[in-house]
Amino acid sequence: MRKTKPELISPAGDWISLRAAIEAGADAVYFGLKEFSMRAKAKNFKLNELKKVVDFCHKKKVKTYLTLNTIVYEEELDKIKKILKKVKKVKVDAIHSWDMAVVSEALKLKIPVHLSTQASVSNSEALKYYKKLGIERVILARECSLEQIKNIKEKVKGIEIETFIHGAMCVSVSGRCFISQFEFGKSANRGECIQPCRREYTVIDDEGKKLRLGNNFIMSPKDLCTLPFIEKLKKAGIDAFKIEGRMRSPEYVKTVTEVYREAVDKKLNKTDIKRLMRRLKEAYNRGFSSGFYLGKPMPEDFTDVYGSKAAKKKEYVGKIIHFYSKINVAEVKIESRRLEIGDKIMIQGEKTGVHEQKIRSMEINHKKVKKAEKGKTTAVKLDKKARKNDKVYVISRRDSKRNI
Repeated sequence: MRKTKPELISPAGDWISLRAAIEAGADAVYFGLKEFSMRAKAKNFKLNELKKVVDFCHKKKVKTYLTLNTIVYEEELDKIKKILKKVKKVKVDAIHSWDMAVVSEALKLKIPVHLSTQASVSNSEALKYYKKLGIERVILARECSLEQIKNIKEKVKGIEIETFIHGAMCVSVSGRCFISQFEFGKSANRGECIQPCRREYTVIDDEGKKLRLGNNFIMSPKDLCTLPFIEKLKKAGIDAFKIEGRMRSPEYVKTVTEVYREAVDKKLNKTDIKRLMRRLKEAYNRGFSSGFYLGKPMPEDFTDVYGSKAAKKKEYVGKIIHFYSKINVAEVKIESRRLEIGDKIMIQGEKTGVHEQKIRSMEINHKKVKKAEKGKTTAVKLDKKARKNDKVYVISRRDSKRNI
């Protein structure tokens, strides 16, 4: 039966991002362990943390999806079986996988399987095959257009479809790339990719002549952003919308989840889209593209800069050394840059998640101050509970200059 709204799934690379995703309104989170995750460089979670993660999410009425989506070698099969037994015991809602050894073992244990985008499913016949195997949901290849997705959905009933709606895209077909392996011994298909494709390249011929490859980073696509045509995706009958970003910051997870939560919950008009696009541009991004949804990517869908185009940046200031819960005051040890009244700060912690606010009141030795220099400890009035050792950042426009 068709859900009234697509399920919104957010990335969780660590505890801070997990809390940020839940607080921002995610219906489900996907996360990896230290092994067998396509985002091996994310902090990820330990196997002995799995029950704690699942219990925390379920208490918040949020579903949990564990990614076991790398290739698996012969000598690792016993380890996979051990993990899946734990998955079953702690009641993870589903796993994301595509390796048939993992899939078959999970199905034996009656663990729901969402077939990973790594399987590159892009047609109805493949979907029918996986449905017969007992797969509950398929995360389609990112190379599918909106029209193709609609046709697939119309032809195959009884199996759910999930698609990516925002985040990084890979120049290779659904991430099946070997550049990182060949150049650095870090396999993308084991979640270790160090993204050499994101660099700018120069071609040198046999005579030593150099040719710089235009003004673009020719293998570095812009980020996928479906917000401008999100209503079309909602009408296509897609069951779940997925945000990419297990290696991105907690504030990215918070911002992007909040934006798409609103987009899923209401019908957006042009004014809404402009407002929400401004918010997306504040978070980490490489520029935005419609991916394959509206047609094959063109040269303009590749970025012309290295790194982020985010309109805002965060600067580390210091950490909370004590929090007085009765009066919501944090003692902040200034370790990097000056803190001033009017600064917009961001607090991050494993139990706090992500909290942003402006500083309206500061004291040093019980005397009100307008600023606190590096090396000082200042008391800051907060709007929300924080904890000892939470990190404090200042948020500012990327083009602004700030005094040290």
